[in-house]
Amino acid sequence: MLGVQPGTPPFRIMEIDGEVVGEAKAITDVLETAAAYGITVHDLDDPEVVRWVGGDKLTWTPR
Repeated sequence: MLGVQPGTPPFRIMEIDGEVVGEAKAITDVLETAAAYGITVHDLDDPEVVRWVGGDKLTWTPR
């Protein structure tokens, strides 16, 4: 799995049900994309809803 990708700004690749659906450059991108796919995220720390790779929800730089 991929963590934060280098870029200006760095980004995360978003997948829903194993399908790449876009890039997130901030937490708001995660929430907006989830909502566009009919997913309401109440808790960004719930691993049943959101799985962060290469850090947590506050990690937005490549490691």
